Amino acid sequence: MSRAGLAFACLAMALTGPVSAQSPAPQPLTIGETVTLEALGQSRAVNIVLPPDYANDPDKRWPVVYQLDGALGQDLMMGAGLMRWGALWGRSADAIVVGIETKDRQRELLPPTGDAAEQKRYPTAGESTAFRAWLAGTVKPMVEARYRTDGRAFLVGESAAGYFVVETWAEMPRLFTGYAAISPSLQWDFEALSRRAFGEGQRPPLYLSLADEGGATETGMMRLLGALSPSQPYCFSDRRTELHHATALHGLLPEALQYLLPTKADWLEEYGMVLRCEQRGGAR
Repeated sequence: MSRAGLAFACLAMALTGPVSAQSPAPQPLTIGETVTLEALGQSRAVNIVLPPDYANDPDKRWPVVYQLDGALGQDLMMGAGLMRWGALWGRSADAIVVGIETKDRQRELLPPTGDAAEQKRYPTAGESTAFRAWLAGTVKPMVEARYRTDGRAFLVGESAAGYFVVETWAEMPRLFTGYAAISPSLQWDFEALSRRAFGEGQRPPLYLSLADEGGATETGMMRLLGALSPSQPYCFSDRRTELHHATALHGLLPEALQYLLPTKADWLEEYGMVLRCEQRGGAR
């Protein structure tokens, strides 16, 4: 080794050696808690992320946002991060986030279909009723018993999970306080969900959005919107020319939370945090 190379090596050792020796050991980074439960014959994680101030005020109670496809390797980190970001800006109120892991999304989130092509492509689909019963009878009671909730509970999901959100709003509207269905797969079963009669009774608030899906997904959404009563509180965010199906969830979840968990912040429009409802109903 040349004299210059030896000098450089000694200098590198001098700079890095002591730092490495004095570097503190890394500690675990904990963002929440997880409970393993069984549904439809499969174990799955239910992940709970508490607001940062949860431990500081033992008398305070919190709303809960139930996020479908909420495993650590699914959408949990994005959902919890967007919740935290919205609360920091005052765009939406803070809440407990409960991420529900899905294992076979079509099986758990969709009802049976009469479409032969869908049956062939997704042969396990069709058990959304059983999955919803598990949420209602096992997950919600567990969360409400273990954590300081304030009685408000919101269900959010995208794509097939968005379909599950709308179907839950239609079949068990009082199960949750509000619903957000981002780009729901309303093409399922020949758009059957959009053809249902929802009646005149007012249901909880419903946030709906559409990206560039087109086809039967779009016609299903338009039919659903046409079936909603004018007194029904809802917000439809039309992003067909701006978002793709792949960008809809992280693009619109902050807006959905703003609709479901509004604050009194008066600076949001100045910073571009606008709640866009191309169509809306009810006095919300």
